[in-house]
Amino acid sequence: MYPNFEFALEQLTGADMPDFLNIFQIFGLFVALAFIASAWVLTSELKRKEKLGLLQPSLSPVKDKKTGETKQVLTYPHQRVSEIVIICAVAGLLGAKIFNAFETWDNFIQDPIGNLFSRSGLTFYGGLICATLVLMYYARKHKIGFKHLCDAAAPALILGYGIGRLGCHFSGDGDWGIFNSAYITHPDGSLHLAATGQFEHMLQVGKEYFVNNFGSISTVPHLYAPAPSWLPDWLYAMNYAHNVNGEGIAIAGCTGNYCGVLPVGVFPTPLYEAVVCSGIFAFLWAIRRKINIPLQMFGIYLIFNGAERFLVEKIRVNYKYDWGFLHPTQAEIISSILILIGIGILIFTKKKQPQTA
Repeated sequence: MYPNFEFALEQLTGADMPDFLNIFQIFGLFVALAFIASAWVLTSELKRKEKLGLLQPSLSPVKDKKTGETKQVLTYPHQRVSEIVIICAVAGLLGAKIFNAFETWDNFIQDPIGNLFSRSGLTFYGGLICATLVLMYYARKHKIGFKHLCDAAAPALILGYGIGRLGCHFSGDGDWGIFNSAYITHPDGSLHLAATGQFEHMLQVGKEYFVNNFGSISTVPHLYAPAPSWLPDWLYAMNYAHNVNGEGIAIAGCTGNYCGVLPVGVFPTPLYEAVVCSGIFAFLWAIRRKINIPLQMFGIYLIFNGAERFLVEKIRVNYKYDWGFLHPTQAEIISSILILIGIGILIFTKKKQPQTA
């Protein structure tokens, strides 16, 4: 894994790099790429809808640099994308932190400030919900058709989410799946197929890590799933050596920062999500000109987004609520609601007169 630029360049080139490069985080790089890609997609879609007459410009105050006078200038929605991105970034980050606090409440109350300002601990759905609410206010203020804005944003949202998940994967930020007991880590940090009894042995080797994270070694979530011979092992398990949070056990002979490695392989769920979300984006991009009823594109996005997250939660490590015979995670609850909202949007909007979208 590559926690920051300094570490990544040293690993890739074998040469020492300046210390100042460690302030540039790999996860931050992918977040930036996600916003840039999403902004381009959103701008493209807003321009298309403006040409169709679905979105109109509104007056905005602009200060003249020469005279200092403030004038009212017509501004199209696509010209506001930079503002939209900044607003969504701030509201999304705040929402992600708030929802993560509820999801990891026991850890949060022990160190509220540390959790709020840590680089890890972001819940996507919290960011999506808060950003949407803020964007509703922004769209109303600037007289932007919110339905068309939602449709334009749908492909951008899923693309940005997929790119962001790559940041989770390459930095090894802890957002991975349950353990695959078919693979164990050797002292040098390499991952290998487990022989009989080796998984149980690694539970003892990494006992401190497992107890701190799961209470006991008997409650460690795992599944035995060796990769078929025609697929690479890393699709089924990764141990996230040199992960950004230093989680796991120490790699033999490693010195300095980022010497942690998971004692047992885990399912690389961030990689799965990145691939699936890329496919969803390609599908939404392909059908966007064929959808002629406002909000239906957004409804389709909600269904695919919810289904993708609901399924991947089955092999992710997350806090589960105790509802008697049900034990859902926060993401499963929200994703189920999003699927139902998406289906409801498709049903109710279909009854309306079709319009060009």
